[in-house]
Amino acid sequence: MVEQVPIERTTRQLIDDARARQEALARVDAVLAQATGTAHDLDSTIEITVDARGKLIDLWLAPAAVNWGPERLGSLIVEVAQVAMREATQASYNKVALLLGEHMTYLIEQLSGVPAPARAQGDDPGLTVEEFQRRREERLAAGRRRAPAPAPEPDEDYDLDTFDPATLRSDR
Repeated sequence: MVEQVPIERTTRQLIDDARARQEALARVDAVLAQATGTAHDLDSTIEITVDARGKLIDLWLAPAAVNWGPERLGSLIVEVAQVAMREATQASYNKVALLLGEHMTYLIEQLSGVPAPARAQGDDPGLTVEEFQRRREERLAAGRRRAPAPAPEPDEDYDLDTFDPATLRSDR
C-alpha cells in the first residue's frame, strides 16, 4: 500500500510555483544567448569566441598565424573553437543552474545528451575538499615540527632609539 503524504502547501502556492518555473524556463533561451566561451592557442596566435549554440562571434588571428601553414592553421582553429565551445557550454549550464536549480539543470544535461564539461568522464575532477583539508593539516603539522628560527644578532651600529627623522632629506 502506498503511504499518502499530505501536501502542506495551498493550491495558490502550487500554482504560483508552477508559474515561476514556467517564467524561468521561458528565460532559458535568453540566458543561453548571453553565454559565450573564449579560447586561444598556447602561442596566442588564435583567439575564438563562440556562443552556447556554437555560433562564431569573434575570430582573431595574429600576424604570426600565417607561419603555421594552411593545414596546421585550419586544424588549430578547429581545436581552439572546440575548447571555446566547451567553455560556452559550461557557462550556459552555470547560468541555467542559477535560474532553474542544479537538479533541473542536470535533467536538461541528461535529456540533451550533452553533459556539462565539468562532469566529463576522464576529466580531472580537481582537488576534493577532503584532500585539501588533509594536505592543509600536513602542511600545518610540518610547520609546527620545524624548530623556530634563531633570533638575529643585534647590530651594534644600528640603534632605532637614537634615529632622528629630521635627518631625512625632504623634497621641498
